[in-house]
Amino acid sequence: MGAGGPTWHHGVMAPEPGFVDHVMARLEPFGDVTTKAMFGGNGIWESGDMFALITADSELHFKVDVQTRPRYEQAECAQFRTMPYWSVPGDVLEDDTQLAEWADEAIEVGHATATRNR
Repeated sequence: MGAGGPTWHHGVMAPEPGFVDHVMARLEPFGDVTTKAMFGGNGIWESGDMFALITADSELHFKVDVQTRPRYEQAECAQFRTMPYWSVPGDVLEDDTQLAEWADEAIEVGHATATRNR
């Protein structure tokens, strides 16, 4: 979780802006990565396909599928509600090698499961 926890913006909980900026800086090398505020958190996309989210309590989650989920279970990560997004350990976010593995997998899952028309 981010250092300061949730903030309030126009009466709605939102992730800490500094945490969103930090995550986006860490994910920038992985392609056309963009973010936008949604439902009190932030969605994160690569080339138009959502692969991650940041919750209102400043926690990063990557999108998983049946092949990648065991990595998250083994690391004792938490699923975000009933969605296919699981928390990313802080040490993974800060380690270039681990982040590359985890983010690349999440981006692949995001592209493979995209529901928009191509």
